[in-house]
Amino acid sequence: MAKSLLIISRQAPWAGPSAREALDIALAGGAFDLPLGMLFLDDGVFQLAPAQQPAQLQQKNLAANLQALPMFGVEALFADARSLLERGLDAEHLTLDVEVLDDAALAALINRFDQVVTL
Repeated sequence: MAKSLLIISRQAPWAGPSAREALDIALAGGAFDLPLGMLFLDDGVFQLAPAQQPAQLQQKNLAANLQALPMFGVEALFADARSLLERGLDAEHLTLDVEVLDDAALAALINRFDQVVTL
């Protein structure tokens, strides 16, 4: 039986390679039917913000990769309620359908997975 994996993405899409690396791990794991989930935490919630213009920062757009997650079997997508609130993001207007979790639910989520990778 495959061990479950939770990928915690904590970096904004323009803050370096971590956001893309987290997505690459999720897409690869999904392609191999690995039971996994992805949590957007801290500045990682900025990956879910609509109407981003990464070309102005000479960055690649992660939107297509994010939209591909469910197609690769990565359907357990989560965002931290506090991170969204602190950054002024409305859960109703995110680019992905994610389950928004409070602090207690975050702890339970992390404990539910066999392995956790934070990027």
